[in-house]
Order: sequence, then structure tokens, then C-alpha cells
Amino acid sequence: MVPARNRNPRKRLARALALGATAWLLLAPRIALTQQGLKVEEQDQLSDKEKLSRAAADLDHMRSLLKEVLKRLEEARQEKDVVKLNCVNEKLTQLKGLVRVGEQSEIALQEDVAKADEENARHEYAKIDLASQRAQQLRADAEQCIGQLAYVVDEKTLVTVEVPEGLPEPDTTPPSLLTALNPPVLSPTQ
Repeated sequence: MVPARNRNPRKRLARALALGATAWLLLAPRIALTQQGLKVEEQDQLSDKEKLSRAAADLDHMRSLLKEVLKRLEEARQEKDVVKLNCVNEKLTQLKGLVRVGEQSEIALQEDVAKADEENARHEYAKIDLASQRAQQLRADAEQCIGQLAYVVDEKTLVTVEVPEGLPEPDTTPPSLLTALNPPVLSPTQ
């Protein structure tokens, strides 16, 4: 018998994405900070008060991005487009995980600042900063999900054909019955 927690594949996928985002944020802050141009030395120059205020601003921004992606999800639901819905939902799940990690890191940052633990405070701030950058990318990806299939013709698409003047009238005579009864030979071996 399969345990109840393994029965829902959507929940397993959501957990896996959240765990992956958490692991990525825990392992990559220093590498990403130097790649993004914010060096550890520059981060050391931030006061604890600046770290706390920037972290709070980043979390507010991440929450606003989350609301935007939720709107995109609603648009996909209204269109009843399963492909767009799945694409946006995947980005939303990852974004929710990042917001959760950011909120936990903000709490840890506040505790580290109160304990005057500069190393851990810097690490927690780096996680929030990195989560904010990744959240912006996920919002952009969600926007692409909504627009990515605009070129596909479906039952909701209206095609208007403009016929230039001066063209000869199309031949409207029905095909002969003889052609319909005797189809052409498709290969020489028949």
C-alpha cells in the first residue's frame, strides 16, 4: 500500500521544487553574489540596519511579484489554456518556495543581528538578496508563459481574410463523381 503522502504527484512536485529552491539558496549565495557584482566586501560595508531594511524591502517586492504571478495564473484559468496554466503554476510554486525561504531568512537575519553574529547575518542577507533576484526572473518567466503560445491557432482565434480586388472567381464546380469513385494510383506496385 502506498503511503498517503505519496499519492498526490502535484504535492510531491511542489515539495521537490521548494526543497530544490531551498537547497540552491543555501549553497549558492557567495558564488552568486560575486557573479551578480555584489561582492562580499561590499556586503560587509552594509550596516545591520541597512541589511534589515533592504531585506524587508526585498521581501515586500517578492510578495508583489507573487501577486502578479497569481494574476497571470487567473488569466490562464480564464482562457482555459492548460499549457499556459501548467507553465505559470510551475513558476508560481517555485516563487512561493522562494518567498517562504526569504521570510525564514529574514527572521534568522533579525535574530543574528540581535545576537551580533555578523557571519550568519551576512549569509541570511545574501539568501534574501538571491531569492529576490530569482523571484524577478520567475515573474518574467511567468509572463513568457502567458505570451508564449499566442501564435498557435485554436478555437478562440479569429482569422480574417482580405481578398484583393480583380482576382478571377474561384471554380465552384463540384468534383466529378468519377474521380471520387476511382482514386488515383499511389504507387506502381498496386
